[in-house]
Amino acid sequence: PGARSLDEALAGLSWPERLDCLEQVIAAVAHAHERGVVHRDLKPSNVLLRARDDAPLLTDFGLAKRLDQSQALTQTGEVLGTPGYLAPEQCGVPGGIGPATDVYGLGALLYALLTGQPPCRGATLIDSLRRVIEVPPRPPSELAPVPAPLEALCLRCLEKSPARRFRDMASLGEALDALERSPD
Repeated sequence: PGARSLDEALAGLSWPERLDCLEQVIAAVAHAHERGVVHRDLKPSNVLLRARDDAPLLTDFGLAKRLDQSQALTQTGEVLGTPGYLAPEQCGVPGGIGPATDVYGLGALLYALLTGQPPCRGATLIDSLRRVIEVPPRPPSELAPVPAPLEALCLRCLEKSPARRFRDMASLGEALDALERSPD
């Protein structure tokens, strides 16, 4: 049997397995950022769990962007990515594409790990994009039992303003490590 995607495996994963997977994806994204690459399409179907040991593998760098490339390579107004998982700056909101875009994507991935659904899901593409730009996601605890500190971490990643998110994967990883070590 081959690898399966995280969205296919999600229901069968325990909380420790989900958080371990998230930590490994954070490390993979940090590795890409260190090399000047932003993924721009983080979602459960772009994480494969290796068949022999369920190790997560980050895939589909088709929308990845080198940070040292001109912003002019994509057309103005062009939306790239999966609507329910997009960061606001991917929908034309000022802020520029950078590491904070993937912090949002990791928050969207965490939201899916917590609730089984993307943070911004609308009835149509336009409604989904409007929600990404304007509507804060429902707190995960309204959809599933979620520890308050983990919910707070997730919602900080999903802030509409890039400046209000974790500044990079290292700070996100440190916050997740601290949360896991807390006696909660």
